[in-house]
Amino acid sequence: MQPIIKKAEYEKYLKNHQDFIDDHKIWQQIKAHIQPDKTKVRAIIQKSLAIKTLTPDETATLINVQDPDLWQEMFVAADEIKKKVYDNRIVTFAPLYCSNHCLNNCLYCGFRRDNKDLKRNQLTLEQVRAETQAIAGKIGHKRIIAVYGEHPSSDIHYMVDTIKTIYSVKEKTKHGFGNIRRVNVNAAPMSVADLKLLKKAGIGTYQVFQETYHHETYQKMHPQDTIKGNYQWRLYALHRAFEAGIDDVAIGALFGLYDWRFEVMGLLYHAIELENKFGVGPHTISFPRLTPAQNAPASHPQHEVSDTDFKKLVTIIRLSVPYTGMIITAREKDQIKKQALSLGCTQTDASTKIGIGDYAKLAKKQKMNSQQFTIGDPRDLDTVVRELAEMGYITSFCTSGYRCGRTGEKIMDMLKCGQESHFCKINAILTFREWLDDFASPQTKKIGEKLIAQEIAEVKAQVPSKYSPELYASMLNNYEKIKSGTRDLYI
Repeated sequence: MQPIIKKAEYEKYLKNHQDFIDDHKIWQQIKAHIQPDKTKVRAIIQKSLAIKTLTPDETATLINVQDPDLWQEMFVAADEIKKKVYDNRIVTFAPLYCSNHCLNNCLYCGFRRDNKDLKRNQLTLEQVRAETQAIAGKIGHKRIIAVYGEHPSSDIHYMVDTIKTIYSVKEKTKHGFGNIRRVNVNAAPMSVADLKLLKKAGIGTYQVFQETYHHETYQKMHPQDTIKGNYQWRLYALHRAFEAGIDDVAIGALFGLYDWRFEVMGLLYHAIELENKFGVGPHTISFPRLTPAQNAPASHPQHEVSDTDFKKLVTIIRLSVPYTGMIITAREKDQIKKQALSLGCTQTDASTKIGIGDYAKLAKKQKMNSQQFTIGDPRDLDTVVRELAEMGYITSFCTSGYRCGRTGEKIMDMLKCGQESHFCKINAILTFREWLDDFASPQTKKIGEKLIAQEIAEVKAQVPSKYSPELYASMLNNYEKIKSGTRDLYI
């Protein structure tokens, strides 16, 4: 068996054997900006509103803000930035756990190899098909993030086979069909050769979380006799993804393992590193908080993040990396998710089941001995969509970017100048109409149709200043076709 870690594939990026996360420097920057001047803070907010990535010193300044009025200005700016870049749409998805066998022994994870009480399982391709039929045919999701444990049984060839199986499913619905149109992947760091196979399989975003950017904490949480114990192999996973031709990558940290202020700085440094090396920052940033997991000694956080600080870190991430998508996950309770959505979040999961095979089983209660961690928001997609509509957010099931070439550097440029929001608005209307007809409850459909009418009126009011007459006419034409039963139309 070939060694999984290929040192040459990350050591070439090091400078004097050091990676781009300098723990001492980060703490120096945080401590250097205590009690920041209000004028300076407001100037930084204006830079964020211009959709420009902040410098580490600017982010450190925001981290140190204490003034409640300034925080209120930052909250408002975060929402403004989100609307400017992504409009008022929220993307939803479902995580699909394909395996929970794992060679690693992370102290916070229910999948750790020393957890002898975990019910280990791996989906066969037929079970993957059944899970996808439930997710796409009964719930109505169009996006999946496929999740894999790090183990020889779920190697790149298994991943490719499962991705192909997911894409092959087409389920009949009330008026059309349901299918998964974008498979994102959350998996262990891979070699460039394996990542090229993943790219060929047609994935969307490749997601690798560093968990913690703090070197000492990372070593404590990830035993050295495991693959994940190599900090730099993981840190440069997305460099290799870009080398392999994958357009969109995603970063994240598990908040609660170390001081949240440091982790926010780590995420920013990671985003800046990717921008500098490849001209493309992270497609999304995730910021899950640590929740309890079976037989995981570190699953109760030493650096617990309060709800107040969680709102702050979400806001700072939005201001620091204003172009990126931001994912609020089902680890959070529904009320926290609701608050975070108004601080710049753009994506969330719903109808989430993290037990292996639980979608097809229609499992109502998720068992601790089959899942990686506990979730805080188990609500179904219909309920989440209805709540979003009541808040004025349109749920987008759009996956058009990959079919239209709006990926990588191209989409980054469009996001930074606000142009992508035009497509977001129109494709959200079209895909929301499709979902309402095929999957919504009567109550959700009624609320959703009222929102759609408002959205169409808003587009019409901005012709020709924002939308060309041709684009508006194309939207209306596709909209009528969808109402008549045509599916998967986009602009």
